[in-house]
Amino acid sequence: MSIIPSFLTNRRSNVFDPFSLDIWDPFQGISSALTNLPESSRETAAIASARVDWKETPEAHVFKADLPGLKKEEVKVEVEEGRVLQISGERSRENEEKNDTWHRVERSSGKFFRRFRLPENVKMEEVKATMENGVLTVTVPKQEEKKPVVKAIDISG
Repeated sequence: MSIIPSFLTNRRSNVFDPFSLDIWDPFQGISSALTNLPESSRETAAIASARVDWKETPEAHVFKADLPGLKKEEVKVEVEEGRVLQISGERSRENEEKNDTWHRVERSSGKFFRRFRLPENVKMEEVKATMENGVLTVTVPKQEEKKPVVKAIDISG
């Protein structure tokens, strides 16, 4: 890798070159693949995988989902048998006026859902959810680990 910026040379740019003028887009080609789908499928495909972080603390499993523009009434958090947490909802499509000219539509609309199988050490009956500034936080408390009981045995003889 050269320290000379690629615009000063005639060589092709490289994604690993910090001075490269080309911007690597990991999603390049996805939009063209989505244009061949029916409109309803495109909407669902775009939001079907809402971004969710899952971290484990000593006390709980914490899920954070980015749901910008949604109200808590538009989101549903459910716990199913078999320790399955499901987050779902729907983002309505913006009304179009006949006089409007759209130049770009990147915000997705449609239904979404994510499901997570939780480990055995959770308290399913104590799940809590909050929504603030477009971020849904679901907290699933963990059960305290039972420490093995050790009983000392006297040795006779």
